[in-house]
This record gives sequence, C-alpha cells and structure tokens, in this order.
Amino acid sequence: MLWIVLIIVLVLLIVAPTLWVKYTLKRYAGHRDDLPGTGGELAQHLIKRFELDQVSVETTQEGRDHFDFQAHAVRLSPSVFNGHSLTAVAVASHEVGHALAHERNESIAKLSRRYRPLLMIIAKLTGALLIGWPLISMLLHLPYAVALHALVVGLSGFLAVLVQLIILPEEWDASFNKALPIVAQGEYVPKQDLPKIKRILTACALTYVAAALVRLLFFWRWLKR
Repeated sequence: MLWIVLIIVLVLLIVAPTLWVKYTLKRYAGHRDDLPGTGGELAQHLIKRFELDQVSVETTQEGRDHFDFQAHAVRLSPSVFNGHSLTAVAVASHEVGHALAHERNESIAKLSRRYRPLLMIIAKLTGALLIGWPLISMLLHLPYAVALHALVVGLSGFLAVLVQLIILPEEWDASFNKALPIVAQGEYVPKQDLPKIKRILTACALTYVAAALVRLLFFWRWLKR
C-alpha cells in the first residue's frame, strides 16, 4: 500500500508542473480589447526597438514557441502571433528576451547552445533504446535483461530533466531579466495586470523542465509492458 501511495505522489510531482503551466497559459489566453496589439506585432515592435536587425518573427506549430538562435528567428504559435491576450504578450516578450540575450552574445545565452544539442542526442538515444533494445540484444546475442533496459532508458530520461534544469537559468533570464522589465513599463499591458504577467512568465520559464519531467512517464509506461 505504501508503494502505491509513493508512486501516486511521484506521478503527481511529475505531472503537476505541466498541468500548472498549461493551465496558466490557457487561463490568460482570452481576448483583451485593451491591449494595443497582437503578440506577433509586439515581437516585431521589440525587435525594431532593440535594433535586432538580423532577427525575424515567424509562426510555428501551436505550443512550439521558441527562439531559433541558428536562424535568428523568433517563432510564435498562431494563438500567440495573432492573439490579443496577456499570454500572447508574455510569451512574445519571453521569446524576444531570448533573442536579446543571444544577439548580444551574453554569457547566459551560451547554456542552450552548449546543452540543447546534448538534449536532442539524449532524446534520440532514449527513443532508439525504447524501440530497438530487443533487436539489439538479438543481433549481439545478448540476453534480454528487462532491468538493464529499464536502467538505461530511465537514466536517459533523468539526464534529459537534468539538462533542462541546467538550462533553466537562461529561461529565467528571458522571463524576468528581459521580458518583465519591458512589460512592467506599462506601455504594453495595464500595470494592474503585472501579477498575471509574472505568473505567465514563470510558466514560460518552466515549460521545458515540465515537459522533460513528463517524458519520464513514458519510461514508467514502458515498464508496465
């Protein structure tokens, strides 16, 4: 019984951040007539204001908002790019915050350049191990050990979370050292909405960590097979 309780608590700890992030972003995604423009228009305005001449603003798949430092592109979901909402303002500001750090070549911007490629390798390795371990065992004439497979895949999942935690200071910088001071000036949203903006920016900063935690659930689902 104790193990069941511990597993439930662990799952809640893993899932809760993602649920909170999604809830927060959705909660403040309603249309606001009092905002001066869309998230896309704000991003373009900020890029011009800070003279980020090489940076462009593009749309991407829903929920895939990011700054591509290789292409020098701020990529926003359609709901953010076209949205008149607090979420659109905060997300657009957050991604422009990343652009500011990268285009200014700030030291904190080097975190993602250094560690995100490692994260991609870990993700590919985990997927390959989940699918291909039985085949690998057969080709190499190795006994198929469920415990060893579980250990390797589980370790890969934890490494993915660790990498996201290492990059977290960069996400925090984009939200609270870049985006918040810009929005707090009161030019883009009413000052009474700042507490809401702070909650959204916190969600933006934690998005990738929350997603990495949820990936651990795929490992536990595999163990049940």
